[in-house]
Amino acid sequence: MLQTIAAFDRLGEENAFAVLARATALAHQGRDIVNLGIGQPDFRTPEHIVEAAIKALRDGHHGYTPANGLLVTREAVVRRTLATTGVEVSPESVMIMPGGKPTMFAAILMFGEPGTEILYPDPGFPIYRSMIEFTGATPVPVPMREANGFAFSAEETLSLITPRTRLLILNSPANPTGGVTPRQEIEKLARGLEAHPHVAIMSDEIYDVMTYDGERHTSLLAFPEIRDRLIVLNGWSKTWAMTGWRMGWSIWPNGPESGRLYDKVRKLAVNCWSCVNAPSQYAGIAAIDGPQDDVGAMMRAFDARRKIVVAGLNAIDGISCITPKGAFYAFPNIERTGWQAKELASALLEEAGVALIGGPDFGILGEGYIRLSYANSEENILRALERIEAFLAR
Repeated sequence: MLQTIAAFDRLGEENAFAVLARATALAHQGRDIVNLGIGQPDFRTPEHIVEAAIKALRDGHHGYTPANGLLVTREAVVRRTLATTGVEVSPESVMIMPGGKPTMFAAILMFGEPGTEILYPDPGFPIYRSMIEFTGATPVPVPMREANGFAFSAEETLSLITPRTRLLILNSPANPTGGVTPRQEIEKLARGLEAHPHVAIMSDEIYDVMTYDGERHTSLLAFPEIRDRLIVLNGWSKTWAMTGWRMGWSIWPNGPESGRLYDKVRKLAVNCWSCVNAPSQYAGIAAIDGPQDDVGAMMRAFDARRKIVVAGLNAIDGISCITPKGAFYAFPNIERTGWQAKELASALLEEAGVALIGGPDFGILGEGYIRLSYANSEENILRALERIEAFLAR
């Protein structure tokens, strides 16, 4: 029997894809399944973006691109970053990536090894902890508490830092909770991190434009005191409904004080994915520079669905749900139902035809919660809520 390295036994998964596979299998068997599990917009990629990719193919952009991305694509990211954060970055600090996960993979791989610690949000995106454990580093959860609106506490986060801490992972607006950390808390964290110059920061800002009720995303780029050790993850998947295009970007420090992280991630690209395909990059430029009407329409639809989800969940006996301020997820508390979260999620799929994700799939602090994605139609959301209520009333 072949023997792989022990690290692969520690590697986890993103259970949303397993739930999607099971929901798809049930649908193929003739079952009527409402899928509120997968985290992707249910909208088509805007047509002008699609046309830009087609034009690129017709114009002959069929070959390799630079490992860090086409200069014109990186320059588009520079323009977009300035427009959304007010911060000017160099195209020589921008990496075009095949999605968001490669930035997580690269950052955690750079800093994780046995004997070190990496802080990550919990409940949080499951790949954070999976990759930390793969490297042999110790994962240290930063609690995202319902009582705090699922925002991180700067004081609590800073208290978890030790001399062994190598990397701090942050995510706001957040998956799976929809929490948005307010600016004053981020400012407090940035000031506190000045006392810990040995700690790198990876800020996952993939949902940056997806906020509601007057909330505004605050990018960690706004704090120059941590810029020389800050990695910012972003991309096209959520904002422009481009999940299948596998298009992300990240902004890296590259000075000697940072250990030249940018050059390190460029070398990882050369050794792993080589480059991002050209037509997708031209589509990415069109997304950034083209009309944003579809983005606005999508966000208005998400906002309307969010209100339906929160009202509907709070009307179900045993469930309570605070109002998410960002992304397109609700993270209701189901403790009063008497169910364990993963068991309830499984039963709802198998018996009620509703696909969603149990809270423990997002971390050790996720028990007592389930995640619903409202990236589905209002009609389907209402059907799902009716099925959940009927199932729990049995």
